[in-house]
Amino acid sequence: MATPPTADTFAALLRAEGLTVVEVGRWQNHNRNHKGPWGPVHGVMIHHTVTKGTDATVRICRDGYTALPGPLCHVVIDKQGTIHLVGYGRANHAGLGDSDVLQAVITETPALPRDDEADTDGNRHFYGFECENLGDGQDPWPTVQLEAIEKATAAICRYHGWGPRSVIGHLEWQPGKVDPRGFTMDAMRDQIADRLADPVPTPPADAKPPAKPAAKPVVDLSKLVAAAKADPPRRGTPISYYGVKVVEQALVAEGLLSRALADGHFGWATRTAYASWQRRCGYKGADADSIPGRSSLSKLGARRGFTVTA
Repeated sequence: MATPPTADTFAALLRAEGLTVVEVGRWQNHNRNHKGPWGPVHGVMIHHTVTKGTDATVRICRDGYTALPGPLCHVVIDKQGTIHLVGYGRANHAGLGDSDVLQAVITETPALPRDDEADTDGNRHFYGFECENLGDGQDPWPTVQLEAIEKATAAICRYHGWGPRSVIGHLEWQPGKVDPRGFTMDAMRDQIADRLADPVPTPPADAKPPAKPAAKPVVDLSKLVAAAKADPPRRGTPISYYGVKVVEQALVAEGLLSRALADGHFGWATRTAYASWQRRCGYKGADADSIPGRSSLSKLGARRGFTVTA
């Protein structure tokens, strides 16, 4: 369960991630709160706008339509990667979606269930990011725009202590939706995982400070252990849990793992490296079994700047 930050803090978080932010009118109080609550929030939802041109896109997302009043999101991300803040609070962006999907987002399960029901109010539980694109599968997604999506979602995930599995597309939430079209959400989540594994950015001097200090990366021991047991036999290098990359980068810094293998997949190479770390911590024989334990993981986190939770 998470309470949204204040509007000013929300804007500061985005700027601290290095984004250009435009505040549109009195966006801080532009919402649909009279129709129901906003929060607790559990994730970020990505949409495409089916519009062309930044001015028209921002206007539509702020004002909405006769049948669907605005705001239609909290954030508009244009093709230049600029963030436009158009509303804050309840917004008409998610609609009714699948309760099983919401539960999977809350628990950050590796795979989302099929969105085959429309029984849960998504406008209450998700931040809405509308991204300028025609949504026809042909309109390009500039690299700067994709990077802005990655940075903006990572900023919110950092604040709440979420991983990339807290970011979903509209097509993963509501039956019949296809957005965003033109990139895959799995690929975007991989990029978000990489960014979350990096050091927390230093806010620019003119940024408003967030309501609370940015937290260190958090590694969930139970999720890490599950990945260490499940990942090695899986084909390819699928990512089960974003915290794996945090640990891998720490093992790289300790000289126990090749940087090229810090890919977020807790495969055999990572297990071998972790066993080496366990031996460095004084464990011998069967105790250095390559499966992370609280003591060895906490020592690694203390040296390399992450915290450990159960």
